[in-house]
Amino acid sequence: MKATWVILLAPVMLAACQSEESPEQPGEQVRGFEPPVVTNPEPSVEYPLELFEQQIEGVVHLWLYATEDGTIVADSTRIEESSGFPQLDSAALRSVDQLRFAPARRDGLPVATAFVQPVYFRHPDLVAAGENQ
Repeated sequence: MKATWVILLAPVMLAACQSEESPEQPGEQVRGFEPPVVTNPEPSVEYPLELFEQQIEGVVHLWLYATEDGTIVADSTRIEESSGFPQLDSAALRSVDQLRFAPARRDGLPVATAFVQPVYFRHPDLVAAGENQ
């Protein structure tokens, strides 16, 4: 049996930067810059069954690179910060092809950029009980 639950993606990017000047350093704030915006905030991400059954939760921070049209360049994707659970990290990486973004903008014009996207694995029983707030 597969456990597929809604895995939360932060509606606001954790960090973003300009790709032309410093794609290696997500987090840099640039005046007139708007980071990519998730257009499908509830993609289906498979929660690893063993961890789900144990009610293990975590957050994986993915380093992504989006083109000027918001397309994620899969070959550039990596884990910026691990959840501490390799199975959650792998599940987050496998979900990247399902993520959709509106492009980043600088002064209103679409631009390519690197940014960090958190993927939250939250167990519904713990969310309902308010244990992970």
